[in-house]
Amino acid sequence: MDRPPQTVASKGVPLKGVLTTGDGRPADLSGSWPQFRGEKLNGIGEPGTALARQWPNEGPPLLWSVELGEGYAGPAVQQGRVYLLDYDRGASADALRCLSLSDGKEIWRFSYPVDIKRNHGMSRTVPAVTEKYVVALGPKCHVSCLDAATGKPFWLVDLIQRYGTTVPPWYAGQCPLVEKDRLILAPGGPDALMVALDCSSGEPIWKTPNPRGWKMTHASIVPMELAGRRMYVYCASGGVAGVAADDGSLLWDTTDWKISIATVPSPVVLPEGKIFFSGGYNSGALVLQVREQGGRFNAQTVSRLKPDQFGSTQHTPILLGDHLYGIREKDKELVCLDLEGKEVWTSGREHRFGLGPYLIADGLIYVMSDDGVLTLAEAIPTGYHQLAEHRVFDGHDAWGPMALAGNRLLVREFTHLACLDVSEKAPGKP
Repeated sequence: MDRPPQTVASKGVPLKGVLTTGDGRPADLSGSWPQFRGEKLNGIGEPGTALARQWPNEGPPLLWSVELGEGYAGPAVQQGRVYLLDYDRGASADALRCLSLSDGKEIWRFSYPVDIKRNHGMSRTVPAVTEKYVVALGPKCHVSCLDAATGKPFWLVDLIQRYGTTVPPWYAGQCPLVEKDRLILAPGGPDALMVALDCSSGEPIWKTPNPRGWKMTHASIVPMELAGRRMYVYCASGGVAGVAADDGSLLWDTTDWKISIATVPSPVVLPEGKIFFSGGYNSGALVLQVREQGGRFNAQTVSRLKPDQFGSTQHTPILLGDHLYGIREKDKELVCLDLEGKEVWTSGREHRFGLGPYLIADGLIYVMSDDGVLTLAEAIPTGYHQLAEHRVFDGHDAWGPMALAGNRLLVREFTHLACLDVSEKAPGKP
């Protein structure tokens, strides 16, 4: 199934990046989407902004667009800046770009040389940004940590050199997680399933052993609180692990959930210690129950869903209230499930979306189709109610995760990023 050649380890030559500045300026606009799946890692926009429930015939206003290298990397937004990991084919370099949220002009970019062959695009990850740091993971597992305002580099690390990471097929898709100035990554090296690094120095704080020899996947790490313990849940190549947030110790693991080809969607934490997993390639879905007893944790499978019930090839389902929303691999329809995995409604055959992304905000769900049609529907469990649709791109593979900052929706297809105004305009106001 379109297997890429095995990636060889780096030769041990230290990478050096180059910072260049542009004429863009940070926007004086509120709203943020500082990491993969937003502020709370749940795919839901923060409350406080009224969003339009109908669009004019010409669609939501296009505020700006920029050309990108081939890929699916999504943007992060903080303090009027848009951060995007791009690939510059002309320079053969990864490029972490900082753009103005107001007009898309480049404020700065940080580039370092990496030779990447075309393999269903190059870039796939979303940066994590705080008031001080922005961290990105490149296609071949290079991690850069920069000053979020100026782009000045703090450090640049090659996970292959440091941890013996194997680059996943179709390149890295794991999005970095930053908490309290700690970067949490799952390199999947021979002796490092997961690590915590100090953002200021790049030095290790803790390292999780990897007794099963699991490798990196395309999934991202998700925090979870259970029995007064904070942990990080990760879908590795051979199963799922729960890692203690304070010291990196392995709290539990299971081989009940694994996908042989590509593990892409991240776990979704449900109430009462349950976790929902889904994947593509006929893997279906699974609900895991994690319990604590006597200071020890264990994980057991509660239920499984067959692929025709639910499975997600690329994007992580969204938990809103006591329902899950996502695109089902089998028929490419948007579906709503209850927490037992039972189908509540489906968008139907006339509304199919391919492998596109989605997010929820202000009671609305935005869904992008493969070829660039954006659909607006109500995010409610009573049924599928479509409100509007508009073709944003005449393109293909519009798979990159979306971001919503205030009333500005950022969407991309294979080679372009666009910013749309999705605000609810008051009568008589421009």
